[in-house]
Amino acid sequence: MKSRVLVTNRIPAAVLQRLESDLEIDYHAEKDALSHDQLLDRVRDKHGLLCVVTDAIDARIIKAGSQLRVIANIAVGYDNIDIATAKKHSIVVTNTPGVLTESVAELTWGLILNVTRRVVEGDRLIQSGFWKGWALDFMLGMELFGKQLGVVGSGRIGRAVAARASVFGMKVVFAARKGSNDTTDRSQLIKSLKDSSVMPLDRLLATSDVVSLHVPMTSDTHHLIDREALVNMKPSAYLINTSRGPVVDEDALVLALREGLIAGAALDVYEREPMVNSGLLRLSNVVLSPHLGSATHETRTAMADLAARNLMEVLSGNLPITPINS
Repeated sequence: MKSRVLVTNRIPAAVLQRLESDLEIDYHAEKDALSHDQLLDRVRDKHGLLCVVTDAIDARIIKAGSQLRVIANIAVGYDNIDIATAKKHSIVVTNTPGVLTESVAELTWGLILNVTRRVVEGDRLIQSGFWKGWALDFMLGMELFGKQLGVVGSGRIGRAVAARASVFGMKVVFAARKGSNDTTDRSQLIKSLKDSSVMPLDRLLATSDVVSLHVPMTSDTHHLIDREALVNMKPSAYLINTSRGPVVDEDALVLALREGLIAGAALDVYEREPMVNSGLLRLSNVVLSPHLGSATHETRTAMADLAARNLMEVLSGNLPITPINS
């Protein structure tokens, strides 16, 4: 008898065909996401769950799926899944690290260039018909050459972003772990990053011209960038977030941008997606993209494929490729 799997979101046809060759698939192909009640109902008789980051796989869902053996998340982050409950019920949880590193790094640089050179702001001006022509002091931005890029988060994506900085002539610094002055931790990070500088977060914020966030969503990183952190930044600095929305206190960010505490911000993620803080929508010094970090044909296909392979390995009695909680 084939194992039964719920696929909560549309996935590439080739990946779906691979799953259907070995498994009994309950496939949600609609554009609208499954509601919590629909998830509860459809997971009850399933052995596997292939889900996305916008699916809230909480304790009720996990308990309803009494036959679940594996939850394969099509994402690097997994704060949408109650890992503790899954572990308690001996359910393997997997994610998709590595395959989206380059696409997120590319988008991060797209946001950096857009906000520092005011590209989106200029596009809006032209589209609205208000551009009156070239002027020496018109829409001046910030040149990246010779400036400091502060990278908060030294994982795969943070390092990929940092690796591209030399193309623009930027110096790169990394933040040591929040709240940690542990010299062992810092020395290991310095060694692993070779020539890059490592410094406490408060110093990075105070000295960097562009601050780019690449941390997971945890209790320690929730509102990592709050009012105090924003006050500590340069008035000429820019904040970039392609990690998780709740890492930034959006209310504090709106105030900081209005008051000129920082020069601008570019965000790909938000505290209450798909809702966006209305204050951000009214600011001209903000670039907003709709969670496009991994949104390339190549990367989204690779993510779905890795999640599918994880699921199939576990249901075949093998070890997962990229486990979270095994």
